[in-house]
Amino acid sequence: MSKVTALSVSIALLGGLWAFLALGPLAGSVLVWAGFIAWGSFFHTGGDTAALQKTIVGMIYGAVIAGIALFLVGLNPLGLAAPVGPAVYIAVTVFFLVIVANIGLLSCVPANVYGYAATAAYALQTVPENQSAVTVLAANNPVVIVAVSAVLGALFGLVSGKLADALGK
Repeated sequence: MSKVTALSVSIALLGGLWAFLALGPLAGSVLVWAGFIAWGSFFHTGGDTAALQKTIVGMIYGAVIAGIALFLVGLNPLGLAAPVGPAVYIAVTVFFLVIVANIGLLSCVPANVYGYAATAAYALQTVPENQSAVTVLAANNPVVIVAVSAVLGALFGLVSGKLADALGK
């Protein structure tokens, strides 16, 4: 079996399992699409143990920084009117999203951005309670949901790579 076929079969099987888990038993605790983003990040970053680490750490870091941005937008400590206030808070937080690129586990800026974007997207597309939940360790906290989704998605990426290797032999 070719490498592409083996990887396609592996990702199809495990992708179906991930979708079942995210939409079934783990529904409300993880996001199917955020897991797939992490899965893609894992392969984009190299598909090895270092990629697993950088994807997980980077996406969680991005989620935390997005949580800070959401908190600042909600709090608006500078009292800036929209759209200036959110733009300023986002600009400041994305600076910190990228400036860490010289730190080993945070050197994959795309993974950091994926975590930030996934967290902001989830928070902004859901009810206002989820947006303000960034300060509470709760099931609806966008940072927690994206972080858990990222960890599981990256692990599914690792397993799909190993399964593909086994199928290709």
